Amino acid sequence: MHSQTDICIIGNGVIGKVAALGLAQAGLRVSLLCGTASPAAGAVDAPWDVRVYAVNHVAHKLLSSVKVWDALHADRIAPVDAMDVRGDGTEPAGHLAFDSYGARVGELAWIVEDANLNQALDAALKFASNVHMVHGRAVQLQTDTQAAQVSLDNGDTLSAALLVGADGAHSWVRHQCEIGMDYRPYGQRAIVTNFTCEKPHRGVAYQWFAGEEGIIALLPLPGERVSLVWSAPEVLAERLLADPLEQLAQRLGHYCAGPLGRLTPLLPEAVKSFPLALIRPHAITAPRVALVGDAAHVVHPLAGHGMNLGFADVATLLKVLDEREPQRDCGDARVLGRYARARKEDILLMQLATDGLERLFASDFAPLRIARNLGLNFVDRLPFVKRQLISHALGRPS
Repeated sequence: MHSQTDICIIGNGVIGKVAALGLAQAGLRVSLLCGTASPAAGAVDAPWDVRVYAVNHVAHKLLSSVKVWDALHADRIAPVDAMDVRGDGTEPAGHLAFDSYGARVGELAWIVEDANLNQALDAALKFASNVHMVHGRAVQLQTDTQAAQVSLDNGDTLSAALLVGADGAHSWVRHQCEIGMDYRPYGQRAIVTNFTCEKPHRGVAYQWFAGEEGIIALLPLPGERVSLVWSAPEVLAERLLADPLEQLAQRLGHYCAGPLGRLTPLLPEAVKSFPLALIRPHAITAPRVALVGDAAHVVHPLAGHGMNLGFADVATLLKVLDEREPQRDCGDARVLGRYARARKEDILLMQLATDGLERLFASDFAPLRIARNLGLNFVDRLPFVKRQLISHALGRPS
């Protein structure tokens, strides 16, 4: 079988699915290569997913525009009304706080489960007439002046004016295009799981820079529940994963007992982990190819904006394609150049911010520890600077 469309997307995660819906709703014919089998939809009463995302305003606007936001299970979405960031060490301990009132928005962000997002996206794709779902594994990519062509392991081929690589941190598309990258492992693992909390979280997302123990975040879930993202050094991560979740909850009590009280693991007990690294590809485009999501950038999760960068990639690609001249097709070199330029600053700023903060708070040098905590307190007393920081985190909503 040979399939000819305007756009071919490789990658069946959230970013690939959102891209497929947005491009199809823009009137383009899309083929979405989604592996060997369709993902199973989650049930409304399924256990709370341990993988969650802090969705900012750019992502919210994009999901609303493709008619997915209102299809999410609203009772499983938690608005973030405030953020409370704590430094490490003894006095003077650093503290930085943001809230939606000071940012002049209704919410700072929304915490959404991965399963909730995927279920709504899968349902929308079933009714997307312009999207052709293809099952199989890509084995070869060829491009010329007219199109990109992907060969599958079953002998089928997919041809399109533009190939979108949304296939994650270890992107096959990026490798096929021979795009080099800078790779820096952090020597940490992100441990994610969920708890109930004794005291109401009141929509506050907490984060502790815990020195040699890494970076701990507790994000609000609906009801008196929180989701943990602990970026822990490898040795500590192995210990945390080996211990019972009740012991992990007791360890967390050192940080959160005051605002949240006693933590109790949600049942059924579930915990996942994944290694952390900084991945900076040397380009996010190639002839007839555009990269989005983790294929284009991987950053430390301390700011919670890795997924939001991917949503912004898709929003920018949609805008650039919509504004292209009539004589240019989707994979035109000038069109792809505009996409790359439009994303350069946002990606670079997030890479520098997350990598810089990780390096800063990973050091155990005493004078530096004092300076970084004083820095948090100093920024907390500067309303204008705080507004600028939160504006960038929100995605500069219009």
